[in-house]
Amino acid sequence: MILVLDIGNTNITVGVYKGKELLFVSRMATDRMRMEDQYAIELREILSLYGVSLDQIEGAAISSVVPVVNHALVNAVRKLTGVTPICVGPDTKTKIKIDVKNAESVGADLLVGCVAAAELFDGPCIILDLGTATTFVVMDEDRRMLGGAIAPGVGISLDALTSRTAQLPSVSLEAPEHVIGNSTAECMRSGLIIGTACMIDGMCNRIEKELGRKCSVVATGGLAKEIIQQCERKIVLCDTLLLDGLRLIYEANHDIN
Repeated sequence: MILVLDIGNTNITVGVYKGKELLFVSRMATDRMRMEDQYAIELREILSLYGVSLDQIEGAAISSVVPVVNHALVNAVRKLTGVTPICVGPDTKTKIKIDVKNAESVGADLLVGCVAAAELFDGPCIILDLGTATTFVVMDEDRRMLGGAIAPGVGISLDALTSRTAQLPSVSLEAPEHVIGNSTAECMRSGLIIGTACMIDGMCNRIEKELGRKCSVVATGGLAKEIIQQCERKIVLCDTLLLDGLRLIYEANHDIN
């Protein structure tokens, strides 16, 4: 079995694969102050909860956008399982050509998403990740990462609204029934959810215009399902895109480590 961990700014997503089958998905809070033993204890409890014993883990792969957490989590995995995880970086074998300035600064999550998307689509594609930030990554038919765009995530936008205004309340992030809200909460949901969907439609249209050809679009992230239902264009939802990409990267790299 292969343990995969995607370290995001808010959560660490945990999964275990048996071959190509994803046995479970769980999450831990990303805590920059937590020590490796604390991560090891929680990770051990998660594996136990889903009936996976430590001696069944044959390998591991990690992607991260929070470098300060990497060392603790790598050591936690090594301490629990005896295996050294593959940590995704610019030098990791992926078959993705990084055609951007400062390739060494490309986020591991963006690279992992491209690896998984390349298995889904033959032609150019746009990979959306709707998490703490809303990111667009553009990849052409030759598996070249061309760049993309980054916008504030819906959660960050909500936090900004509620903290910078005197009378706007915090609201649940679910789509309203109408674009024209008739209460403050509905107006906020419309702007946050439907507004983000319109931004996605518009950005994808602009990207296709700049490329001069149509793109497939795949979305992942905590709010992806809620938001892409409000989009006008066809978008494939893949909740496990980054975990799938980590599995593929592990398979391509474990023999050379």
